[in-house]
Amino acid sequence: MTTANPRRNRGVARLAASVVASGLVVAGVLTGAGGAVADEAPPHQGGATAVLDGLKTFDTAVLHTDGKSQKLPAGLFEMTVDGGGKFKTYCIDIHNPTQDQAKYLETPWDQTSLGTNKNAGRIRWILEHSYPKIDDLQALADKAGTGPLTEQTAAAGTQVAIWRYSDKADVTASDAQAEKLADWLETSATNTSEPKASLALDPVAVSGHPGERVGPVTVHTNAGQVSVSPPADSASGVRITDKKGKAVTTAANGSQLWFDIPAGAADGTASLTVQATTSVPVGRAFAGATKSQTQILAGSSESTVSANVNATWAGKGAIPAVTAKKNCAKGGVDVTTSNKGDAAFTYELAGQEHTVAPGKSETVTVPVAEDQAYDVTVTGPAGFTRTFKGVLDCLTAGSGNDLTTQTAEQPTTITATAGGSTTGAEGNLAETGGSNATPMIAGIAIALVVIGGGAVFFLRRHKGQTSGE
Repeated sequence: MTTANPRRNRGVARLAASVVASGLVVAGVLTGAGGAVADEAPPHQGGATAVLDGLKTFDTAVLHTDGKSQKLPAGLFEMTVDGGGKFKTYCIDIHNPTQDQAKYLETPWDQTSLGTNKNAGRIRWILEHSYPKIDDLQALADKAGTGPLTEQTAAAGTQVAIWRYSDKADVTASDAQAEKLADWLETSATNTSEPKASLALDPVAVSGHPGERVGPVTVHTNAGQVSVSPPADSASGVRITDKKGKAVTTAANGSQLWFDIPAGAADGTASLTVQATTSVPVGRAFAGATKSQTQILAGSSESTVSANVNATWAGKGAIPAVTAKKNCAKGGVDVTTSNKGDAAFTYELAGQEHTVAPGKSETVTVPVAEDQAYDVTVTGPAGFTRTFKGVLDCLTAGSGNDLTTQTAEQPTTITATAGGSTTGAEGNLAETGGSNATPMIAGIAIALVVIGGGAVFFLRRHKGQTSGE
């Protein structure tokens, strides 16, 4: 890990507790009009949420930095998916630590270090052409010309090849066959496009008037066909329909969903949770909801995936919809506010007042330091509140620092609210690409590095609304 600007990127998700056997379920929950709704952010843009179980299948590798050689574990992690399913992943941030039982979220590449990595597509190629996607080890060894491979050496060789592209690391596998595999994967890899999300909704917040169909919300999924349930509170009269007002019972990739709000309905909101059971595509990135090294998917069982969308409606006045999204290109969080009402919406963010005219939208970028947790709140009239939390992790830590077996401390959160901004310091003790298995590997050099840092918020306005995945 670095001693100056460690790099991290995290988001936080909200998932439904129930699981469907297959397909997609939509359930609505109505809340009071204009009331406070605590949205965690950047809102999970859809897909899987999982808990890190640790490094499970690995051998050793040697990292060469500044004339020093350090031995470290290299191989496959495992995760347990919320609602059911298992993942196998590789690390794509060698110098940063993992957190025991850390929560991970399926995340678009552009909200991780892969977004600015010109070799990200080569990493996906490696995943598609090596273990565990190719589980016939004899066939893999024959193709790569390595000699006999075990699950452990195949995993180590694959991880080493990934690190060479994810971190530009000078790293070699300890086992001769694993090193040959790493060399073959590195030289053979070609750029491959980012895989699509397993499940996402676009946008994640909509607004409108009673007597209208509020939307559309577009479904993006790799599931063949999905099923849609009506809102749980049928007494409200709110239905989920297509554009023509026909109640939706099935949906597929590209389908559009609408909230059909009855005429005369009291001001209110509805929240939809969308779920499916599917296999998450190899190559999807997984960022920690708290500070923990970024992972990339190498294998998936049938797993539960989820996405959320909120709808707000009112008879008159301002009708806001607020979303947030990490912006790695600008090093911060984009907070986008749109207004479908007939009056201006005035809100406060990070101590500054903003006004969005009827029919318009505005994006404010709140800068956040790398590796920094943040807490951003939008407040408006009549108790309107939206809170967005996460950790920014947009770059790898870089090289040139000793590795340790210690896990990382969580960073202090930077808060941006109507009352202004604050700065925060963070502490961090790094563990190389490993987890609790790390102490099992002899010869790991230990060094403790204390990081101090802070950030002062400032705002940048941008026209237009950000697009969802």
